[in-house]
Amino acid sequence: DLAITVITAFLWLVGTSAWAKALTDIKISTGASIILEAESCKAPGTTCLFASVTSMGTLNVSVVFGLLNMILWGGNVWFVHKDNNLHN
Repeated sequence: DLAITVITAFLWLVGTSAWAKALTDIKISTGASIILEAESCKAPGTTCLFASVTSMGTLNVSVVFGLLNMILWGGNVWFVHKDNNLHN
């Protein structure tokens, strides 16, 4: 049980870190800087405006819940460790 709990806590840490990095990449690639890179906006006499971006608040919340879940699994590691023979 202890090994499975440790592996699960570690996988939550890795998964949440990967998702947080991917979310950062999504925010960068969909931000206002994409207008400067668009070929059609580089043409002379054209004006491009960046009107808005979709709210990513729920995606930020998903990263926070992932971190909280990792902390929960980390706490479970302690309780599982206390209940097995390795603690004595």
